[in-house]
Amino acid sequence: MSQNIDAARISIIIPTLNEAENIKKAIATTQPNTNIEVIIVDGGSKDDTIKIAQSLNVKVISSSPGRAVQMNTGAVVATGEILLFLHADTCLPTGFDDMVRTALQQPGAVAGAFKLRIDASLLSLRWVEWGINVRSHFYQMPYGDQAIFLTKAVFQQVGGFPELPIMEDFELMRRLKRIGRIVIVPTPVVTSARRWLQKGVFKTTLFNQVVIIAYLLGVSPKRICRWYRREKFKRI
Repeated sequence: MSQNIDAARISIIIPTLNEAENIKKAIATTQPNTNIEVIIVDGGSKDDTIKIAQSLNVKVISSSPGRAVQMNTGAVVATGEILLFLHADTCLPTGFDDMVRTALQQPGAVAGAFKLRIDASLLSLRWVEWGINVRSHFYQMPYGDQAIFLTKAVFQQVGGFPELPIMEDFELMRRLKRIGRIVIVPTPVVTSARRWLQKGVFKTTLFNQVVIIAYLLGVSPKRICRWYRREKFKRI
């Protein structure tokens, strides 16, 4: 694969659920680049997500809801040798395609992701970014909003995303770390600040750490997901 990676096709897989406000901008950052395809995997949107995506001349398919299920569904129909999983509220940097191909050619690399920038001016979010980027660099544990990428062969080798209701990206990274190195591209993707702004930066960051600790201690992902949903939709 490494001999041909300069010319490898990249399949960008975007799971969506009611992302009409964000999807056009996310897709726009994938264009124009060489030898890529964009696959929207919709989990049952009730807004105009599908209509908008179809108007932008990208492949649109449907699946059962659930980010892991949707991303695995997209991987099955992908024609690229490289898979890049992009959240619908995250924008790729200019020239990302060359960065991805270069990263995967590094010695021992099995996967990669980008540094993260959060799209809001709060000073507290600069600290959140710093923490995320330190964790990603030193512990090789990027999460899904950092646009994880890897070859389709490696994705299949580790069994794809575990179809958990939450923490699917965390578990995939743990599996990948066992077989090689995860490269962090120094140019950032830009992700929406909505989840931090909705509940507050400190509260959101603290809750995210509780979720990780609970998962590592063996708490059921279904139970963690119930906590997460309750926290997400609780009225302030």
